[in-house]
Amino acid sequence: MSKEIPLFPYDIFTPDAVRNARSVDDEVREFAPAVRLHDDVVMIARHEHVTKGLLDWKSFSSTSRPWHDPNSPRPEILLTDDPPRHTQVRKVVQDALSPRALEGAKATFQQAAEEFVAELRAKEGEVVDAVGDITQAYIFRVLPDVLGLPKEGRHFMHDFSQMVWATMGPPGELFDEAMKADFSGVIEWLDVACDRTALSPDGIGQTIFAAADEGQVTMDEAKLLLQTILSAGADTTYLTMANAIRAWAMFPDQYARLRANPKLLRSAFDESLRWDSPSRMAGRITTCDVEIEDYVIPAGTRCGLMFAAANRDPRFWDDPEAYDIERDNKHSLGWGYGVHGCVGRMLAQTEAQAFLGTIIREVESFEIAGDYEPWMTTVGHGPIKQPVRLKFA
Repeated sequence: MSKEIPLFPYDIFTPDAVRNARSVDDEVREFAPAVRLHDDVVMIARHEHVTKGLLDWKSFSSTSRPWHDPNSPRPEILLTDDPPRHTQVRKVVQDALSPRALEGAKATFQQAAEEFVAELRAKEGEVVDAVGDITQAYIFRVLPDVLGLPKEGRHFMHDFSQMVWATMGPPGELFDEAMKADFSGVIEWLDVACDRTALSPDGIGQTIFAAADEGQVTMDEAKLLLQTILSAGADTTYLTMANAIRAWAMFPDQYARLRANPKLLRSAFDESLRWDSPSRMAGRITTCDVEIEDYVIPAGTRCGLMFAAANRDPRFWDDPEAYDIERDNKHSLGWGYGVHGCVGRMLAQTEAQAFLGTIIREVESFEIAGDYEPWMTTVGHGPIKQPVRLKFA
């Protein structure tokens, strides 16, 4: 006979819980294999079970996620589909972000990286923010160029990030605070900037609209996909790169090894994604009864698959709190798993290869120069501010 899924004793989405998301999520993982929150959403946080859930899209459907609001101002596509529709739409993005399609963008990313790091050199020894002054600043400068967006209105990029992530979680203090914001300017900018007529002819955006010309998606869906790439290619990437810089300051021996062997950069980036994931969870709904050890999650239950906690599960990982650039990360959940695995992976790796590759060549060391300030959204996770000092080679 199955056990009743235990109720977790406190709200994991309060401001205090978000400030301490790593320890809170780890506590959920160790509480039980399946944990019920007060709104009856069930959290699954152990590596074995999260991996199976991500792979089994038929049992864990994306069509009705926890706290999902179909009237949300954020772009709604891909994340809320299952095959076969998801497969059809996903192919449009895969083709637009394939290695061949991104080959021309590499030079743009690399040139921007060289120019940006040269500007950073003037700030050597000063306290700079690893997010606002470095990773976010770089991504917000170059990604819109690669996508083909116009120059006007790019100051809305930060508010766009906040709009997307702040509205993913449950009602509560942080959600309510976010919903008080006036996103009208962001929404208007998105509508204008991502319109086909506004895009440069050689950007990735036009590739997506070309797929609409061929009938693979509608014109409205093409615009939504471009907006989705704009969000996904920015937020999780700059957070992961900021976490890499934070890790390099905290684990200087690992950074020295990386500088000695820059070919390990992709592995180091993947380890940053495992070490501190930029998203706490993925939302799903069960389409049938699902057994998790001694528990049964009933059909129709909304669930959170907590891959950040799973990526630190000591049942699977040796010394999970350590940052190790030579760790075997093929079973890391940072990129997702299965049909909903990160479709923008190649784009993120291309951005990181150019920017972080330039940094490790030019910057000898990093030093933590102030307290980590967390991004106060319920599902998005990472530093919104991390003061550091740079010493150039």
